[in-house]
Amino acid sequence: MPVGIIGHYRCGEHDMGEHHPENAKRLTAISDQLIRSGLDYVVRQFDSKPIDKSLLTLAHTQEYIDFVFDNAPNEAKGEEHFIVGADAVMNTKSLTAILYSAGAAVDAVDLVMDGTLSAAFCATRPPGHHAEHDKGMGFCFFNNVAIAAAYAKQKYALKRVAIVDFDVHHGNGTEDIIKNHFMATAKDDKGYLFCSSYQDPLYPFEVEESNTAPIINTPLAATTKGEQFREKLTAHWLPALHQFKPELIIISAGFDAHIEDDISQVSLTEGDYRWITDELKVIANKYGQGRIVSVLEGGYAPSALGRSVVAHINGLIGN
Repeated sequence: MPVGIIGHYRCGEHDMGEHHPENAKRLTAISDQLIRSGLDYVVRQFDSKPIDKSLLTLAHTQEYIDFVFDNAPNEAKGEEHFIVGADAVMNTKSLTAILYSAGAAVDAVDLVMDGTLSAAFCATRPPGHHAEHDKGMGFCFFNNVAIAAAYAKQKYALKRVAIVDFDVHHGNGTEDIIKNHFMATAKDDKGYLFCSSYQDPLYPFEVEESNTAPIINTPLAATTKGEQFREKLTAHWLPALHQFKPELIIISAGFDAHIEDDISQVSLTEGDYRWITDELKVIANKYGQGRIVSVLEGGYAPSALGRSVVAHINGLIGN
C-alpha cells in the first residue's frame, strides 16, 4: 500500500504575527523538499477536510471548544487577533486552518484504517501537542494527535493506540488529555500509551520523567546528539511499545531538535529522524498491520525541516 501526504492550503493562512517562527513558510519548505526529492511523484496526496466540530469533544471540553469558536476574530467586524492562550494567537483565518489541521489527522486515520494507505503524514499547521483538554498554549489550539487517537478507538474499536512524540518540547497537552480526559471520562487506562522525548529543561518546563505506562517521558540533556537520542529511546520507548503491542501508532512529528534549529540545543540530524521512523515502522508492522499516522508538530529551520520530513517519509515508505 502507498504512503500518503494530507494537507490543505488553508493551513498556510493562519498567522500569529510578523517574524513568528510558526509560520506558513514551514509548509512551503516541506513542499519544496518533497519536489526536490522526487517524493511528490511517489506518495499519494490528499486535501484534508475540516473536522466536524463534534469530534473535538473527543479530546477537549465543550466549554473550551466554544471559547475558541466564540472568540475567533471576525474580519467583517474589524477584529484582527484573539489570544487563546500563552503564545497561541488567532487571526481572522486561523479557525479555518485549525479545523483543516485537525481534520487532516482524522482523515489520515480513515485512510490508514480502510487500507487506502499504509501510512500517512499530515503536513499541516497549526500544531497541537501543547493543547490541553481545556486550554490552548504554545502555538497550539486543538490537540490533533489526541483527537485522532480517540477517533480511531471510537470508530474502529481499536483496543491499543500508541502516541509517540519526538518533538524537542514535551507533549504536555497530549499527556494531560490522556490523564484528565481519556482516563477520567472513559476509565480507559490501558488503551493508550504515550511516549515523549524532550529537551529538559525547556518549554513547557516542570515535566515529570516517567518510565511507567501509560506515560513514558524521556528527558534529553541540551548536549544530546544522535547517539544519545538513539540510546535513550532504545532503552525507554522501544520496550514499552513492544510490551503494549499497538494496533495503530500516531506520531507527533516535531523536527525542532535538529542541529540547525535555534529553538533548542539538542543536535539531531535527518538520519536520527529516519532511525526512529524505521524503529516505529518495525513495531507497526509487527502489531498493527503497518498502520502509522504522523502529524507535523514543531520544526522552525525551514531547510532542516524539509529535509527531515523527507527522511521521515522515506522511512514510512521503506525506501
